[in-house]
Parts: sequence; structure tokens; C-alpha cells
Amino acid sequence: MAYITMKELLEAGVHFGHQTRRWNPKMKKYIFAPRNGIYIIDLQKTMRMFDAAYRVIVKTVSEGKSVLFVGTKKQARDSIDEEANRCEMFYINNRWLGGTLTNFQTIKKRIDRLNDLTKMKADGSINRFPKKEILQLDKQWAKLDRNLGGIRNMTELPGALFVVDIKKENIAVHEARRLKIPTVAVVDTNCDP
Repeated sequence: MAYITMKELLEAGVHFGHQTRRWNPKMKKYIFAPRNGIYIIDLQKTMRMFDAAYRVIVKTVSEGKSVLFVGTKKQARDSIDEEANRCEMFYINNRWLGGTLTNFQTIKKRIDRLNDLTKMKADGSINRFPKKEILQLDKQWAKLDRNLGGIRNMTELPGALFVVDIKKENIAVHEARRLKIPTVAVVDTNCDP
């Protein structure tokens, strides 16, 4: 059983959903009732689903596989970065590049380029280039680091995906589903479970 209580969920405000006019009918079985124009999520079912998600993540990690955290919403960026680093896993918190999972060979080449540029900056070999090229390389490094910095050391596909907003990260979810990678997601009443 996961170490989370109903009281902690209530204090965190997990039971508040979206407005009643902005909902997905597939979420009906997880909704307790509407109150003041907002859907209230059934926390007993949330606890059961949280426990199932916890078991999936524990199984994945115990098999030695990695978990990729995905959350590109502004509200989630810092939390994704912090928590992924805390458990030494990979993350994407800026922009999901299409094909990150389904076209991993190409993404791996971009990661290699990022690592090469980082190494050049660290050992000072970047200074042998003219100023204009140094500026271009710095700009390239910044863009690569922003988009791929969280998966810099990822050498193979992850064992599971942890997604913060399944509606915003639909491309990541579709890629994971296509490759049969288990996905654990935080959903709201406007999402398709």
C-alpha cells in the first residue's frame, strides 16, 4: 500500500475537479458529486488508483528500469525537475519533442550533440572557435539543454512514464501507448482516463 492518507489528499485539494461544464463523460465513475459548479472527485477511488499506480512504478524500478517524468505545464516544471532529480530519474519539463520515444535513435543523436557541446564548454576547447561560432554553439547548447537536459543520460527507452497533465501531454501518452510503455498519469475531470 502506498504511504498516503485520505487526509493528505483532502489537504492537498485533490478532490477538486474542473467546472461542471468542462468535463469528460468517461470520468463519470470517478466523480463523487457536483458542488457549486465544480465536480468533486471520489477520493476512495483515487486511493485505489493511486495504489495501483504505486505498484506499477515500484515494479518498474525494481526491475532496474527507469521512469520518465513528463510535465511541461508552467505550474509543474519545477516540481517535475525537483522530484525526478530526487529519485535520480529522467524528466522532460520544457517541451515534448515529437518522436522522443518512437524515434529515439534520432533523439539520441541530439543528446550526444548536447553532451559533446557540454564537454567542449567544460574543457575549454570551445574557445578555439571564432567568436561568432562560439555564440552559435552556445545558442545551440542552450536550446538542446532546455529541451533534452533532463534526458541527457538516458541510453534506452524508459520502463514507465509519469505524466502530470494527460491532456496537455497527449503526444507523449500516444507514443508510450504505441510502444506499450506503461503510463501513470495525474488526470482531472476534463481528461480521458
